[in-house]
Amino acid sequence: MSVFLHGLSAALPPHCLSQTEVRERASIIFGTKYPQFDRLAKTFDTAGIDKRYSVVPIDWFSEDHGWADRNAAFMTGAKAMFIDAAGRALDDAGWTGSDIDCVVTVCSTGIATPSLEAQAFSEMGFRDDIMRVPVFGLGCAGGVSGLSTAQAIAAGRPGAKVLLVVVETCSLSFRADRLQKADIIATVLFGDGSAAACISTTPPTNGKVVSFGQGHQTMWTDTLDIMGWDVDETGFGVVFDRSIPSFITQNFAAATEDALKAANLNHDQIDRYVCHPGGAKVVDAIEGALHLDQGSLDAERDTLRAAGNMSAPTVMFVMKAVIDAGKTGQMMSCALGPGFTASFLPFHVSAEAA
Repeated sequence: MSVFLHGLSAALPPHCLSQTEVRERASIIFGTKYPQFDRLAKTFDTAGIDKRYSVVPIDWFSEDHGWADRNAAFMTGAKAMFIDAAGRALDDAGWTGSDIDCVVTVCSTGIATPSLEAQAFSEMGFRDDIMRVPVFGLGCAGGVSGLSTAQAIAAGRPGAKVLLVVVETCSLSFRADRLQKADIIATVLFGDGSAAACISTTPPTNGKVVSFGQGHQTMWTDTLDIMGWDVDETGFGVVFDRSIPSFITQNFAAATEDALKAANLNHDQIDRYVCHPGGAKVVDAIEGALHLDQGSLDAERDTLRAAGNMSAPTVMFVMKAVIDAGKTGQMMSCALGPGFTASFLPFHVSAEAA
């Protein structure tokens, strides 16, 4: 059963923070507390990021925060981004909230119970019989894994209209109390963002035809400590191991080969890999692991430069940029996240529908 993309959106929160501004604020916050900050601060200049966006203004980061106010900011900011991204995708598809049969919500940066799609229920105009699938804990792999989940639901319910919404508020996990290198790197890299997709087995009648294959994942044993959250009384604390680029260099090619085989494809058939840009070094490592020309992942670097690493939705920003640029052919989306897991989803972009 073929599954098609009907609408795709990318949305950002209101507060734009330049990399220079973030570095200066981080220097004030960390400078007197963390002896290694001046050495690590050089990564602000080499991260390939010009700016990123946040659900809170920059002054928020100079204040002390615990679970309650962090999650209160999440509830407000994530709900607003959910509505923004979902509304844009629905407009792109020509659908309304009441058309949606199933909504898949992916988020790993805050706790909402009832979950975000329930929080936004009235504003979105969802029906009372909508199927809700909230997904937590996928981290940076959440965009590809979320698309795979939405694809599988749509394929199993022919004709159903499925809405995927991916929302992350990475900025709210900012920590100045732990004084760990991972917290500095997180400050260098992460921002907030959201993306959404409308998916159905009904072929679109206009525009490019984007069809999804079946998703595939590889999870490596004994890698739980590479990426994720530590949780304490203050909030989430990022786990971001320095071994990630070298791990990609050593292991990503084999995982990609397994995903290609599962999709009955080979490397030579892929016109474009669409990757989650975890950071400048990660993008370089992916190009090396897949034997791609240096610089070929240009949309990934452009997305990183314009909005930083937003975790799960970032790969959907890249996907939208690639499709909007007029690229066609067989593609493979991929992302790495906590587990440690590689997530893949093949998709094909054809010329304009008749």
